[in-house]
Amino acid sequence: MRTGMDPLLPGRAKAQAGAPSGSSPRPPVRDLAADEVFGALDTARRGLSAAQARTRLEQYGANELPRAGRRAPWRQLGAQFTDLFAVVLIIASGITFLAYGLEEPRDVGTLQLAVAILGVVVLNAAIGFAQEYSAERTAQALEAMVPHTCRVLRGGERLEVPARDLVPGDMMVLEAGDAVSADCRVVEAHELAVNNAPLTGESNAVGRTADPVAAGPPLEARNCVFMGTDVVAGSGRAVVFATGTGTEFGRIYRLAAAAPRQKTPLQLQVASMARRVAAAALAIGALVFAVRLPTEESVVSLFVFALGVMVALVPEGLPATLSVSLAIGVRRMARRHALIKQLLAVEALGSTTVVCTDKTGTLTQAEMTVTQIWAGHAPHPVTGVGYAPSGEVADTASVRELLRVAVLCCNARLVPPAGREHWRILGDTTEGALLVVAAKAGLDRGVEEAAAPRVTEFPFDSTRKLMTTVHKSGGGYQVCAKGAPVELLARCTEVAWEGRRGPLTDQDRTAVVAASDALASQGLRVLAVAQRELDGPPPAQEAAESGLTLLGLVGMLDPPRPEVTDAVAACRRAGIRIVMVTGDHPLTGEAVARRVGIVRRPDPVVVTGARLDSMDDEALDALIAEPSELLLCRVSPEHKMRVVTAFQRQGEVVAVTGDGANDAPALKHADIGVAMGASGTDVAREAASMVLLDDSFASIAAAVRLGRAVYQNIRKFLVYLFSHNIGELVPILAATFVGFPLVPISAVQILAIDLGSDVLPALALGAEPPEPDVMDRPPRSRRERLFSAAVVGRILFLGGIQAVCVTGVFFWHVVSSGIPFDDFTEDTLVYQEAITMVQAGIVLSQFFNALAVRTDRQSILRVGLLSNPALLAAGGFGVALMAAISYLPPLQAVFNTAPLDAADWAVLAGLGTLPLLADEARKAWLRRRADRRKGGPR
Repeated sequence: MRTGMDPLLPGRAKAQAGAPSGSSPRPPVRDLAADEVFGALDTARRGLSAAQARTRLEQYGANELPRAGRRAPWRQLGAQFTDLFAVVLIIASGITFLAYGLEEPRDVGTLQLAVAILGVVVLNAAIGFAQEYSAERTAQALEAMVPHTCRVLRGGERLEVPARDLVPGDMMVLEAGDAVSADCRVVEAHELAVNNAPLTGESNAVGRTADPVAAGPPLEARNCVFMGTDVVAGSGRAVVFATGTGTEFGRIYRLAAAAPRQKTPLQLQVASMARRVAAAALAIGALVFAVRLPTEESVVSLFVFALGVMVALVPEGLPATLSVSLAIGVRRMARRHALIKQLLAVEALGSTTVVCTDKTGTLTQAEMTVTQIWAGHAPHPVTGVGYAPSGEVADTASVRELLRVAVLCCNARLVPPAGREHWRILGDTTEGALLVVAAKAGLDRGVEEAAAPRVTEFPFDSTRKLMTTVHKSGGGYQVCAKGAPVELLARCTEVAWEGRRGPLTDQDRTAVVAASDALASQGLRVLAVAQRELDGPPPAQEAAESGLTLLGLVGMLDPPRPEVTDAVAACRRAGIRIVMVTGDHPLTGEAVARRVGIVRRPDPVVVTGARLDSMDDEALDALIAEPSELLLCRVSPEHKMRVVTAFQRQGEVVAVTGDGANDAPALKHADIGVAMGASGTDVAREAASMVLLDDSFASIAAAVRLGRAVYQNIRKFLVYLFSHNIGELVPILAATFVGFPLVPISAVQILAIDLGSDVLPALALGAEPPEPDVMDRPPRSRRERLFSAAVVGRILFLGGIQAVCVTGVFFWHVVSSGIPFDDFTEDTLVYQEAITMVQAGIVLSQFFNALAVRTDRQSILRVGLLSNPALLAAGGFGVALMAAISYLPPLQAVFNTAPLDAADWAVLAGLGTLPLLADEARKAWLRRRADRRKGGPR
């Protein structure tokens, strides 16, 4: 279905129009009279018969959207084995099993190595699967499809049927509070109004009519109601003309489904890192194999030896550490009411440079509130926000009379809370705001209606722009009217202020217009209220709405969430650009943007959807490249997705927030889609990577802060993990080039370090809290590499110190024994002690290395050596495990180790502190250099 296509092709043209399978015919019924609609849709005012409904259900299919395809658990688990690190290790394990089968005699150590490598792959896959499956199951618990049941006429009988059983031709019965379950043509309307916000982004209630309307965009057809919207006022009946994917809701759903899920910056960088590390490991392994090939060793032994080199370079614990570190971020965000559906989306938040945010329900409370009353020729502020009737209103005669008339001219209902629910409005939100402010003034609607029962009503329409009711009052009648100030003022001849009634002079009119403009300039929606006393019977509409007495003006708004202003300020400090993208009116959007701090300059750039249509991609790129405050209003789902794509072309990392179905395509196309959990549609939640359970924009700022901390912590444990790989590799290479026949550290020992001693400290580093100034730094560039020059330099610095120490210890122990190199075998006690010292030296130095990498420039003494007890406990566990490998006979047999004496441990502990001491000296130098720069000439 094309955007803007006439709602409704003839049924026989369905196939030609390319309607999706299971969708409904879309005949041109909006330009027909209500009585003609039944013939066009082959139905009747009594609705379809049961037999007709069954036949059409078979013909057009169920009225539901296809659920997003979810991989079976076994497929999810299988996907964990496609990671490049996993592939490399699986190949390595396979080669090792093959080597074991070819060896003569067979070495049990080779078999142990093969099993150990395979165990690493399985462990990593299990951890990754458990984290992602848990997050997905939580997300599924949030899903709630559009209405499950609806009321229809079938054979003249009013029935409640499952929404999925609706078919074209069904007669739906609509009442205030109902959710619309399909696209329908209205044939009866009694003050009927709907909220189209899920489709258009506009929060205003829109009146519906049964009259024919001219052709135009589908969502602007005032005689149609659409799936996913709500009836907020009145009642009516409507004939279904489209179901399932044939609806406007379904069109947006398909648009979202077609948008590809974007990879996060971390995904791209981890994939790049994996390729580089795997290539380096394979290259160095092949080089070592080639160098040792001329020796008398068997080819199989050389394969195993080269494999040990490769294993030394591959950070086996990285996938598990990364998954669990991201999971820690997920849990932290969950405590801040943010559900992360994809683990890697945690870090993507930290690199966000642009947030495209919806307005209604995201920045605002979606609760219209009266904030100003202009009566008695003076303004009167109103306190309190939302639908709870708590607050203060000026107690003057003019204000009370204005509110009494306004209450009588309302059809909405104010519903008190039940259980855990909040106060809510049944009906039009504008009328709801009037009811709330009247309750604040102590007026009881029931009492007022009992004293002045309604006789007749002239409903609001877009031509008159006002609504009028007539009430029995004493011995006569009272006309109550409310509407747009200009239109209502033109029908007024008198004014009543503070109990005094008099002619409405030109001076009074000028004052009223000025007051209305002043309220509108504050972004308020302004209504005028008037009344008229009648002695005789109620006249016709035109006469009733003339000669009115103006009572004053009411200004209202959808108030911003109280926490949003601070959240916007935090995002600004963090260097994040915020762009409002809304379907609402430009003036309303700008007013809200100013209140929350998105707009601070006097000249923001406000662009409508119509202007976007006139722009090509080059013009759009030029527009968003300007460092201006940008507001996009009256935009469609296609516009939102196009804007997101344009920002991404500029190299920006884009987060999109929204709650409606109209936001879904942009949510999915964004780098990080953020949907509202409480008020959002299931289509929006399905498309998003993150769901805010409290619908608060402030949770986004908190999530960005945690996301940045996750990225910092990932870099910390990358430095920690890769630095000891250098300590493992250098002794092996040194032994190769000096002709030592055995490896200074075996592949099984390396795996024990990587998984036994290093994973827990790396996880503890991944749980480090955010640094105090994390939100005062600019976002990192999309082009910034995970392995930046600074990270690689620090890895080489710390790893080089480790490598020199453990290589020196190994050869010192071997050479001091006086045994010739060629006489060493794996059973030689000196060799066993030497490789034990290498493993223990790496474990001890890694304990101090973990303390060093906790900070980039700040001294560990300032942070506190004991401020991360989990890290100390994890490091202690690694040392204890190393002691067990050294002293326990069963582990000695597995790792070919020997017991170390106290002097050995003392030497190793002393050497182990060198990385920490050297890094503290480096940090001190960096701090002094930074201080000199600050104190230099400005």
